[in-house]
Amino acid sequence: MKPFPESDHCDGRSFHNPASYRLSPPLQAPPERPSVEPDFTSILSWQRSLRLRWPNDVPTFSPEPFPELAPGEISASFINHSSFLIRIGRAGERPLAILTDPILSERCSPFRHLGPRRVVPPGLAFDAIPAIDIILVSHCHYDHLDRPTLRRFGRRDRPLCIAPLGNRRHLRGLGFSAVATLDWWQEFRIDPITITAIPALHGSARTPFDQNRALWSGFHIGTGLKSLIFAGDTAHGHHWAEINSRLGAPDLALLPIGAYEPISLMQPVHMTPEQAVEAAMLLEARHAVAMHFGTFQLTDEGYWEPGGRLERCLKSTGRDLSWFSLPERGQSLRAP
Repeated sequence: MKPFPESDHCDGRSFHNPASYRLSPPLQAPPERPSVEPDFTSILSWQRSLRLRWPNDVPTFSPEPFPELAPGEISASFINHSSFLIRIGRAGERPLAILTDPILSERCSPFRHLGPRRVVPPGLAFDAIPAIDIILVSHCHYDHLDRPTLRRFGRRDRPLCIAPLGNRRHLRGLGFSAVATLDWWQEFRIDPITITAIPALHGSARTPFDQNRALWSGFHIGTGLKSLIFAGDTAHGHHWAEINSRLGAPDLALLPIGAYEPISLMQPVHMTPEQAVEAAMLLEARHAVAMHFGTFQLTDEGYWEPGGRLERCLKSTGRDLSWFSLPERGQSLRAP
């Protein structure tokens, strides 16, 4: 018996990106560098020779106070990389607290002393993060599913953890009160919100032997009053239009803008800043927030490049710079 239901993105045992979501034609890589689907081995071998080293003295900022929220309102506080504290107002109770892909560790790696090391501290320290009700994990790569960080929150708060299909085995023994795994478009309802797993164009692996044996996704959070999309890790594609068609335009869209060079390797799995702007337009997001930049050097682009390209793209398209925010670590943004 096959462990997963067969679908346009699963053969029953492993997962893949549907051809219908791929851009046609894709971005053109130079002829001598054809686009290939990256695997665990190619990523590790290439990361040993990154062409441009990031600084190790990046300025830090003090976190802002969390905003007051009326029932159904949403705020997102940027911690680092793809980690946000999402707070949702509730009548007569403290706000519901959700963490996305939390990583507070010094490295994103299977090894304690090897692998990409952070260049800035988290925007919110562990003790500054309130009790967590739900943790969303988008996929099993080490910069998104960080077991040491998840274990700290699991032991302290006993939250519910929600992840895509096939990730349950990576989340065992971490202290969660429960783990729910979802296929794309499946919902999980917990008063007062509905969480829906949404498609992403990416891949998964934690070893050379489990390539694409667990699904990847983003998440849509709806309160009835406001909505938020956390895109997870994804390439650019036709899935944005389908997400908008099925779930409506989000009030807040958290979108990745970094880890895109070299194009020949990263094109199938990550977005450029310009593609992130187009994604926000296709979603018809009322406000977009950048993520997946400036914490760990995973790829070849310089430290300041994603933010600069994002700003230039917004100016060239006539969009107000406030529409797509490049957040400081510790900064909180409220859904408009």
